[in-house]
Amino acid sequence: MKKYTASRLSEGNKLFPCEILLDDLAVTLKLPGFLNGKETTIPMNRISSVDIETPLVGYSTIIIETTGESSIKAHGFTKAEVSEMKTTLLSKILKS
Repeated sequence: MKKYTASRLSEGNKLFPCEILLDDLAVTLKLPGFLNGKETTIPMNRISSVDIETPLVGYSTIIIETTGESSIKAHGFTKAEVSEMKTTLLSKILKS
């Protein structure tokens, strides 16, 4: 399992940075909070596309679209991290 944690310096991640967990079966987005948190898990076979937004200056965003459901959008990662996540996810999608 690979874990990515957003930078605390990025917008929306000051106290409780979001985390993305990748394993062979699914991708999980954890949004911790002060009194509660939110966790979303999407199986690999439900992922339809993976997009990244990498500005010239600042932190990058990854957007994971699903088949017929919602999407995961997470901000605060480096360009290298979102590129690695995209490559990993696309390779796992093609295997399944």
